[in-house]
Amino acid sequence: MTADEFIKRLAELMDTSAALNMSTRLADVADWDSLSQVSFYSMCNATLNRHVAPDAIKSAQTVADLFKLAGGDAS
Repeated sequence: MTADEFIKRLAELMDTSAALNMSTRLADVADWDSLSQVSFYSMCNATLNRHVAPDAIKSAQTVADLFKLAGGDAS
């Protein structure tokens, strides 16, 4: 999945109209809440077939951090 595809999918998952990019701080996105975190966990584990620890999701600071957890290369 490309970075652009990931950002689009994340915005849909969070049901947000906020403009997201790799440097967006999750704390600045009102729609990044516990439901979004659970949805992201589910997306990674079920759809992307990647086991991601809930604590790693809670520790993520930026969209790029989530992209890395989902298996993307944000460098």
